[in-house]
Amino acid sequence: MQDMENIVRAYFKTWADKDRKTIEKLISSDFRFTSPVDDSIDRQTFFEKCWPNSENFVSHDLTSVFIRGGDAFVTYEASTKDGRRFRNTEFLVVKDGQVTKIDVYWGWNIPRESPGGQF
Repeated sequence: MQDMENIVRAYFKTWADKDRKTIEKLISSDFRFTSPVDDSIDRQTFFEKCWPNSENFVSHDLTSVFIRGGDAFVTYEASTKDGRRFRNTEFLVVKDGQVTKIDVYWGWNIPRESPGGQF
C-alpha cells in the first residue's frame, strides 16, 4: 500500500493539475463524498458535479495533515483563478491505496470578511 500521506497529497494535487486520469485512480469505485451541499454522493455524481470545479483551482496549500491509520484530516488554503482564497478542512478515509470517503467542512474566505473577534 502506498504511503497514506502521499495518497492524500496526490489527491489534492490533482485539483490544481486538472489531472482527471490520476484522480480516477486515487478514488475507489465505492467512493462517497459529503459536503454542506452534497449528501454522500457517489463517484459518478462527484465527477459530474464536483470535478468541473477543478478548472477554477490554482492550488491547495496543505497547512495541516493529521493521519491515523487509514484516516486523515487535512486543512488547506485554496487559491482560485480569479484570485479568491479560502480555507477548508477535509476528512479522508483511505483503504487499499484508494480514497473511499471524503467529508468536507467549509471554513472561511481569506482574508476573513469579519474583523477579528466579531461575526
